[in-house]
Order: sequence, then C-alpha cells, then structure tokens
Amino acid sequence: MVREMTEANLKSAYAGESQAHMRYTIYAKRAEEEGRPSVARLFTAVAFAERVHASNHYKNIMSKGGSVTVSSAVFGTRTTSEDLQAGIDGESFEINEMYPAYKHVAESQGEKGAQISFTWALEAEKIHVGLYQKAKRAVDQGEDVSLGPIQICQICGYTAEGDAPERCPICNAKKERFKTF
Repeated sequence: MVREMTEANLKSAYAGESQAHMRYTIYAKRAEEEGRPSVARLFTAVAFAERVHASNHYKNIMSKGGSVTVSSAVFGTRTTSEDLQAGIDGESFEINEMYPAYKHVAESQGEKGAQISFTWALEAEKIHVGLYQKAKRAVDQGEDVSLGPIQICQICGYTAEGDAPERCPICNAKKERFKTF
C-alpha cells in the first residue's frame, strides 16, 4: 500500500488533472466558437496531456490498492482570454507549488512510482504554461495564435510544438508514441 501522504497527493493530482482535462476540452470548444482554431487545437492537445497525467496518477493509486476522490477546480471563465489565464494560473500553481511538494513527499517516503508520475507531469506543465502565455498574447491582440503541430507523448504527457523528437526527453519513449494535434 502506498504511504498515506503520497496517496493523498496522488488522489489530489489525479482529480486536478482529470478536471483540467475536462476544463480544457470545454475551453477548446469556446475558442473554436470564437473563431480561434489554433487556440482550440492547443487546448485540445493539452487536455490530452492532462489525461495522460491523470492516467499515470490513477495507475499509481490503483497499483497500491487505493481508491480515488475529487478536488476543487476553477470555474466561471467566459472568454478565451480568461480561459487561457485560468490555464496559466493552474499550470503555474502545479509548477511552483503542487508538484514540487508532492515530489518531495514521495521521495521522502520512497514511493518511486509516484515520484516518476509527479516528475513527468511537472516537466510537461512547464511547457503548457509557455504555450498558454503565447496564445494569450495573441488572443489579447485580437488574433489566433500561430502554432505548428502540437505533439503529445502518450506515455508521460510531454508536449512539443513542431516535429516529435526521436525520443521523449522526459520518459525516453520513441517518436511513434507521440500523438499529433
């Protein structure tokens, strides 16, 4: 059985990533409706990455005999610019506070699977926040963002704009394991 604090952190991360997946899917639809197909594609791609993160956390919880729970999420945005800011804020929280703390607890408790899952998500979130910032600048200027293909590693959620790398820099998965958006 996974240690209690690590299990609680995995549950929280699972719930947060699951809700981010759904939020970003909703935001993609709104961006599409506002005539911003590239922003919609970005939200769709990152929603997929968040699903990968949630799946990794879920596997860690279930492999140790745990169960899942729910957590809070941001609601109430009305525009694509607000949606992008909510994405920036959520990803920044995960980068600066949540995942570093969760990783520290998992490391101190010797929970290798959780350490890997948290590390993979943390590294991908760093890329997401940058892409959201780029998109928000464009949207705030009344434009759609200019993006190349967005590549998501189906193993760890690593996100890249342009061509998929030969090997994922986070989990070392082969190029074939990337999904293109």
